[in-house]
Amino acid sequence: MSVIEDRLRKLLVRGLAGDATAYHACLKELSSHLRGFLRGRLVRLPDEVEDLVQETLLAVHNHRHTYDAAQPFTAWVHAIARYKLVDLLRRRAGRDALTEPLDDELAIIAVSDAEAGDAKRDLAKLLARLPDRQRLPIVYMKLEGRSVAETAQLTGISEAAVKVGVHRGLKALAALARDET
Repeated sequence: MSVIEDRLRKLLVRGLAGDATAYHACLKELSSHLRGFLRGRLVRLPDEVEDLVQETLLAVHNHRHTYDAAQPFTAWVHAIARYKLVDLLRRRAGRDALTEPLDDELAIIAVSDAEAGDAKRDLAKLLARLPDRQRLPIVYMKLEGRSVAETAQLTGISEAAVKVGVHRGLKALAALARDET
C-alpha cells in the first residue's frame, strides 16, 4: 500500500468516525490528488479539471458511507472520478452520445484495468529503487499533480531540492527503464 493511499484512507476512516479535522484534511489532500489524476486525462480540456474535481469531491462526500475500509480508498475515488469524466464527455457530446460509437475523446478510459495495473506496478517497482529525495518529489509532483511548494512542505526539503530531485529522479527512472528492456 502506498504512503498516500494509507494516509488518505486513515484520514477518511477517522473522518467517518466523527473527526471533522481529519475529514477536512482528507478532502483537501484528495483534491490535490484528483487534480493530478484528472489533469492527465483531460489534456485537451484543461478548463474542465477544477469542475470535475469539485463534482468528484461532492460525490465522495455524498457516498462516503458506502466506502468499505477494507478496500483501497484511491481505487474507490478513481472509479467515482471516471464516472464523472464519462458524464462530462457525454454532456459535451450532447444527446447523440448515447447512440454514437465511442470516439477518440473516450479512448482515454478504454485502457484495460490489467494494462493500467501492469503499468502502475512497473512504475512502482522502478520508483522503489530511487532514494526518497528523488522518489517523493516525483510521486507528489508528477503523479499527484502537486505544486513545488506543496511538495517541499510535505517532504521537508527546500523547493530547489524538490526541483533537483524531480530532475535527477526522472533521469534515473529513464535509465532504469532502459535497463529493464
